[in-house]
Amino acid sequence: MNTVKSYDLCWLKYQPIKDKKIIDKYRALFTNIVLNEKSLDLKATATELKDGLDRLLGIKPYFTDTLPDSDAIILCKIGQFAYIDDFLDHHERESLNTEGFIIKLVLAGERNRIIISAKSDKGLLYGVFRFLSHLSLRGSLENLHIIENPRSELRMINHWDNLDGSIERGYAGKSIFYRNNELMRDTERITDYAKLLASVGINSIVLNNVNVHTNETELIDKKISITKKMAGIFREYGIRVFLSINYASPIQSGELNTADPCDLNVIRWWEKVIAHIYKEIPDFGGFLVKADSEHRPGPLSYGRDHAQGANMLAKILTAYNGILIWRCFVYNCRQDWRDATTDRAKAAYDIYKPFDGAFLDNVVLQIKNGPMDFQVREPVSPLLGAMPHTSQILELQITQEYTGQQIHLCYLIPQWKEIIDFDTYAKGKGSTVKKAVDGSLHRTKLNGFAAVVNVGDDFNWTGHYLAQANLYGYGRLAWNPDLSAEEITKEWIGLTFGKDVEIENVLLKMLMDSWLVYESYTSPLGLGWMITPGSHYGPNVDGYEYSPWGTYHRADHTMIGVDRTTLSGTGFTGQYFKDNKDMYECKPSCPDEFILFFHRLPYTYSLKNGTTLLQHIYDTHFEGVNKVKDIKTKWGSLRGKIDEQRFEHILARLNLQEEHAKEWCDVINSYFYRKTGIADIHGRKIY
Repeated sequence: MNTVKSYDLCWLKYQPIKDKKIIDKYRALFTNIVLNEKSLDLKATATELKDGLDRLLGIKPYFTDTLPDSDAIILCKIGQFAYIDDFLDHHERESLNTEGFIIKLVLAGERNRIIISAKSDKGLLYGVFRFLSHLSLRGSLENLHIIENPRSELRMINHWDNLDGSIERGYAGKSIFYRNNELMRDTERITDYAKLLASVGINSIVLNNVNVHTNETELIDKKISITKKMAGIFREYGIRVFLSINYASPIQSGELNTADPCDLNVIRWWEKVIAHIYKEIPDFGGFLVKADSEHRPGPLSYGRDHAQGANMLAKILTAYNGILIWRCFVYNCRQDWRDATTDRAKAAYDIYKPFDGAFLDNVVLQIKNGPMDFQVREPVSPLLGAMPHTSQILELQITQEYTGQQIHLCYLIPQWKEIIDFDTYAKGKGSTVKKAVDGSLHRTKLNGFAAVVNVGDDFNWTGHYLAQANLYGYGRLAWNPDLSAEEITKEWIGLTFGKDVEIENVLLKMLMDSWLVYESYTSPLGLGWMITPGSHYGPNVDGYEYSPWGTYHRADHTMIGVDRTTLSGTGFTGQYFKDNKDMYECKPSCPDEFILFFHRLPYTYSLKNGTTLLQHIYDTHFEGVNKVKDIKTKWGSLRGKIDEQRFEHILARLNLQEEHAKEWCDVINSYFYRKTGIADIHGRKIY
């Protein structure tokens, strides 16, 4: 199937294999597919295998439900064909979880058979995508034997789409779901999007913005038909739909004048609404709630705590196997900017830690990776792993709100790897974040990953072609957090641009360096927030410094940084387990990349490399501009090897990045030069 799409196919291009030896050797193998289609709930599985083989090999496979006397691919669930189970030993069968799969080449007499098997329809679908990926990357079929299980139960995408077609923090055009308060008439692109997500193992999606407006509230009742149709599209690819809800929906509906979670009328209102949702969508996932945060309503308005607020909804959802995801982005620290004792970074831990064990089993807390708000560099949130009796999922941000808004190249997989590999010491050494959120650390019932997505209706989906790598990489990490950033990056490059050594080497270097390059010309040493309020784009050193939500750098003419120690500061370091508390508390052991997040220091303070703090700021900002130029040069070397549309688009983005990096450099260095009166030791001009 080679139909031309009006948008990019991303990593599912399935570029034809031109090696005739490979095609001829395995033609019979790819020609016959043994499949009992009546046993498949997810019809997309057979379609994807057929279309993928057609596009990769130019072979239109023949489907049969009986084993032919020839080479064949056998697609079946475990226990479906007794003679197939004989090729899978007991350990292989028992090693699979409900979404895992096995791909295995076996020899039956003189016949080659590739078995793709699983315990569930989802597992079969993931197995098919993995097999097609293996072929696309020109993987060998000799001794083919792949067994994979997803590590986490929830592998979720959060959309911040509004029914009018806008996207909060969207940098790639309008919503692919909605327009003019209705579902898009042509849903083909939504289907292709579901395919993209399923191909990397995503199994859950939130369909609307966490900041739920009036129109979006109707997705749970008056506009349930939209939710139902979306559920049908995503269901075919094994993806369960969730909705963000306004906690004050009973009031917004006009039926009640309260949303108190302990009010019987409120409880009955939600019982009626939830019953109706599940009548229309029996496999509906549940709700995501942002409550008592950034002017959103919640239980605190009624003198109730977060556990009471969450449990009211969760108890009703229990009857339907529904999940209540409660977002922990809550901070109650409005303050005078001159007050150095209140600390926004402490808020989530202070609010939620006391309620460990108070939440029902189907409540899961969604915790941002850092204690602030998706800055280019933050320490890991101390709340992760700190609630042994409460389910947690890690929230990441694929959309580049504070990391260049898909204008700048900023590949986030290296950042996320640092986060998930961070040792919390919650149960001693080895208590990493990935263990905290995959359920293995505390054996919690629910677990996983969530991420705010970066897609829109631009031709390339993500505004910047190379930003597709962040979406792909998130899915792969959520499936297997042990994968290295380099493995994931090479996969994406090969699937997206084809197998070419030069292209791989150049793009691998560009992507793997880009996060640190972006950091170098923006916010230094863990400070963050030196950015224009509202738009969150472009440099503004004092933009947030005097806001009611806290102070972030506290720079004067002699010192900079926030003292968050227990001895003389806000006490934030005390929220970590002892090993990390001791590391951050002491200046010599605190990593330089976080030194100003945890300590207030003079500009003359020497970092571990012997450079003064202020000189480091000067150096990294000048170097950052030069590194962007280097990235542009590397990309330029691929002219003629990349199709013109993608080449010119990416070059245009890199030109903008260079221009904006210069602005960042000028603004940040000028600010500190004027603040301190200390010149650059290398004599570079700072105005």
